[in-house]
Formats: sequence, C-alpha cells, structure tokens
Amino acid sequence: MMTNNGHTANIVLPLTNNGQRAFIEGGLLPGTFEAQSVHFHWGSANSRGSEHLINGQRYDVEMHIVHKNVRYATVAEASLRSDGLAVLGVMLQAVPSLISTHFGLNRILDRLPQVIEYQSSTSIAGRLTMNDLLGDSSTGRFYSYNGSLTTPDCAESVTWTVFSDSVKLPRRQIAKFWDLLDERSLPLINNYRNPQEINGRPVFQRTLI
Repeated sequence: MMTNNGHTANIVLPLTNNGQRAFIEGGLLPGTFEAQSVHFHWGSANSRGSEHLINGQRYDVEMHIVHKNVRYATVAEASLRSDGLAVLGVMLQAVPSLISTHFGLNRILDRLPQVIEYQSSTSIAGRLTMNDLLGDSSTGRFYSYNGSLTTPDCAESVTWTVFSDSVKLPRRQIAKFWDLLDERSLPLINNYRNPQEINGRPVFQRTLI
C-alpha cells in the first residue's frame, strides 16, 4: 500500500510469500534488519532532491528502503536505539528516454497519480522483489556510515548504506512526484533535507573490482 502522508509517498512493505520479511545483514550492520517501508525524497522541475551527494553530484530522487533491527518490536522503539535502523539509499536519475526496463520501479511510479491528494492511498498489484526496487544498481558498490534519520527528530539511529550507482528512469516518470500535494493542498516538492556536516564520522566505501 502506498500513501501520500503529506511529506512523501510512503509504501508499507508486506510480508513475503513465505510469511517472513526481506532482511539484510553483514557489513557494518550490527545485526539482522527486516524491511519495513519505502519512501522517496525529490526536488521539482527546477531542482534535484536527493539527500546524499555522490562525488558532489545530487540526483533527482532518493529512495529510502527502511529496515528495523529484529531485536526491537517496532520502528518507533528502534529509532530510539543507536543500532535500531538501517536504511538503503538508492539514487534515481531522470533521463530523456521514453523506454525503461525497470518494471518494478515503474509499477510504483505509475501509481503516483492515485496518491496526489493528501492521505490518499493506492495498492501496488503484483509481485515486487527487493531486486525490483534496486533496479540495475550494483549492490557491491556502496558507501556506509552511522548517521541519523533525515526527518524530525533526526534520531541518530541509522546505519546508512548508499549505493554508488544511480537508477536511470524516464523524466516523465520522475515528474509524477511533482504533482503530489501536501496537507495544505500545496505542491509537495523539495521534500529533502540538505546535506549535513560529517562531524568526524567515518564513511566507508566498498567497490567491487
């Protein structure tokens, strides 16, 4: 189910076919983390909206796949713990192409016109895998660091994994984000937090050879 919550288009991820949740572990992750939700940050027709910059480049949209440490019962509880959350960041780049092979992501973006109004919701039919969300990003190339949520109260409870590769999507698909409205019926655009100082945090990079 995807919902316009006035801040973003948020997707609550269901259980998998075997009744469990997709999970990630390894690397800097302090435990096993189950996938909970997906949301997006974007700019406007005249601005790019990713919250991370890679080699100084900002992308049109940044997708966040939010995971919760299995040690904690809820996301709210996990957000209070330094090892509580893990977020995968995927950059989406608008290109002039009229054709895209990222069928999973396009299925999501095709439903955005159904959630233009605040608090409106829509279902995304069919099977959707984590690979569908990641597009053709190489999962072996990423940056990782310990940081915070990017929305208030910006709790420092997140192990970030930001993939180096961007996923290219037709600009007409990216443009659907700009039609969404917030709780005041104003355009829901530029819903990103500006990059913050590193403040001495180590940032690790993994690059496949």
